[in-house]
Amino acid sequence: MTQLRIAVIVGSTREGRVGDRVAHWFVEQAARHDDLAVTVVDLTGYDFPATYPAEPTASIRAFVSEVGRADAFVVVTPEYNHSFPAPLKQAIDYAYDEWQAKAVGFVSYGCGSTGLHAVDQLRTVFTALHAMTVRDVVGIDLLAGEPTTQCADELQRDVGVLLDQLRWWGLALRDGRAARPYVS
Repeated sequence: MTQLRIAVIVGSTREGRVGDRVAHWFVEQAARHDDLAVTVVDLTGYDFPATYPAEPTASIRAFVSEVGRADAFVVVTPEYNHSFPAPLKQAIDYAYDEWQAKAVGFVSYGCGSTGLHAVDQLRTVFTALHAMTVRDVVGIDLLAGEPTTQCADELQRDVGVLLDQLRWWGLALRDGRAARPYVS
């Protein structure tokens, strides 16, 4: 069986962000599974325009191509003011068909929260894009420290549950798209 291709999208572009370290930690956990091929899609690596252009730029095309190649996604997002970052929304909006009938999971974080408000809003966005969001989330409260310093057993269990759900939905949807192209 072909590996499930998971794109881990780092949704924060702030200077001094924690998102890249959280994504790296998650990728280390996911790499323990031979049936997964995990790539990191860091939004800081794309030079997106300030306004939505009439024609896609090279960065937009590169991002959309990454989304198109993936079978499933894990969005690593902070919670800012009970929501997710604007650059993440901008990036999500650059793709459309590429999200359809694919599974999406979330690793969220915040200070004094685990980012669940951001996840709730992202679920609405991905539902509108005809993507399937999985139920369980890996939530990290940064006031308790970064993931490597928190209760490793609990977080690893959460990662395992998220990956199990993402694997099931990702494979089912990939098989479904191969048998019958998704039409919205």
